[in-house]
Amino acid sequence: MCNGTGVGVLTAAFAGLVSFLSPCVLPLVPGYLSAVAGVAPDELRGAGARRVLGPSLLFVLAFSAIFILLGLSATAIGSTLTNHKTTLEKISGALIVVMGAFFLLTPFVLRLNREWHVDGLMQRAGRGGPLVAGAAFAIAWTPCIGPTLGAILTLAAASHSEGHGALLLAFYCLGLAVPFVLTALFFGYMTSAFEAVKRHYRVIVVAGGALLVVTGVLVFSGQFAVLNQQAQSWFGDSGVIC
Repeated sequence: MCNGTGVGVLTAAFAGLVSFLSPCVLPLVPGYLSAVAGVAPDELRGAGARRVLGPSLLFVLAFSAIFILLGLSATAIGSTLTNHKTTLEKISGALIVVMGAFFLLTPFVLRLNREWHVDGLMQRAGRGGPLVAGAAFAIAWTPCIGPTLGAILTLAAASHSEGHGALLLAFYCLGLAVPFVLTALFFGYMTSAFEAVKRHYRVIVVAGGALLVVTGVLVFSGQFAVLNQQAQSWFGDSGVIC
């Protein structure tokens, strides 16, 4: 039986993917790629994989390191409240529900759904290399990343285990990083797919927000841990969920 967080890591990975596909991030991906690879946006389609893969990997490693450190910090704070586990779970669940509701509102409230254009920041960060650009992305995340990242950080705080907290944020980063690297490698194909995604932004955001709300309710009621244990029991021996 593997000793992971089961449903938690799947939730975190899906939240990362929703963050990547959100209307505050997806339109900016070519700009991020251009900055980290050191090529003009209109040259990305013809850039070789060798030219963009290395910088892209450094970029995702940089923002992943910062997010995982945030997860460790959140878990450390949560671990100081072990004597108030039930209260912490209820507070965490309520916060996740609020963040999910905020995310659900973004397609309908324009002020919550605006894009942050950080071209100047990325241009300056790009001159410092992909590691600096990745750190800049992590620090200056957009309103769309805020609710999903905040929800996973809250889930990490409620886990009472630094290893689990780091694992949750690692899977969140995986959901962000994999499509970014795939975009770097297959820019032409991925940008065509992005057009289809953009036509279904509302569905993606609603699905992500609904997942956060359901997760928050389960954490608040104490059923998330039960569901997690069941998932590990069902799939642990086969190694499907760890």
